Amino acid sequence: MCVTAVESRPAGIVGASQSPSRRPIGARVMAFVALTKPRIIELLLITTVPVMFLAQQGVPDLKLVLLTCVGGYLSAGGANALNMYIDRDIDALMDRTSQRPLVTGMVSPRECLAFGISLGVISTLLFGLTVNWLSAWLALGALLFYVVVYTMILKRRTSQNIVWGGIAGCLPVLIGWSAVKDSMSWAPVILFLVMFFWTPPHYWPLSMKVKDDYARVGVPMLPVVASNKVVAKQIVIYSWVMVAVSLLLTPLGYTGWFYTTVALLAGGFWLWEAHGLQNRARAEVSGGKLKEMRLFHWSITYVSLLFVAIAVDPFLR
Repeated sequence: MCVTAVESRPAGIVGASQSPSRRPIGARVMAFVALTKPRIIELLLITTVPVMFLAQQGVPDLKLVLLTCVGGYLSAGGANALNMYIDRDIDALMDRTSQRPLVTGMVSPRECLAFGISLGVISTLLFGLTVNWLSAWLALGALLFYVVVYTMILKRRTSQNIVWGGIAGCLPVLIGWSAVKDSMSWAPVILFLVMFFWTPPHYWPLSMKVKDDYARVGVPMLPVVASNKVVAKQIVIYSWVMVAVSLLLTPLGYTGWFYTTVALLAGGFWLWEAHGLQNRARAEVSGGKLKEMRLFHWSITYVSLLFVAIAVDPFLR
């Protein structure tokens, strides 16, 4: 499905009365921080640092952890800034993105573009010169995949955008492992797959909530082009595969009883919520009674618990 371009933002929103450079310095600083989407990066770091503990089978070098976190933040922040630069036309028309820095005029498009590219270059060099070059190329690959493959190619063309575009968000687990080992193994691959199957059922409930926003700008998120029944069925399928994959670490010898217990309990509750959403969708419940955001919020708790368990497990074996 190919979607035509959307008209640029309404007049009077961006650069309303003065150039961005003449805005208050404090507000400008916060605007540049907002370009990096700090709340999303927090989640990426949650999936990076625990994998370093797993790779080390204990406490990794704290300086290495710090450098990996800084490099990861800069790389993901650069990707998010470039995403906002490319999506500034539709961001101005969507309620949930109407206060982003480019829409309000706090940052100009040229500044945003330069900022995003600069963060990408700095992060790649930081990783390469202080961590290792495998981590550097993985971080750069995640940035390019998110910006080019997801934002520029998939997002406005297919309802499977978040499925394949989510690969960029799966790469931090590989980066965390490679930062310690400077190589790959089955453990990070399994966790990569966990995040791959986690991303759609994590994001589709939110898309169900704001599907009118996406429909208005012509972005074919699955809930825009399919019924709630279809979306909920897909959520259940991905959820079962995700939970099954998460349990592979223990039989392969990477984790023990603690991780397995957390994965079973957290995964079981996830499946309970996913099937609950499917049952409500089948009953053609709509509006607030669909309670799709319950699964969205739990999905964040789930991945946090799972990766904390990954970090703690080596100390209990």
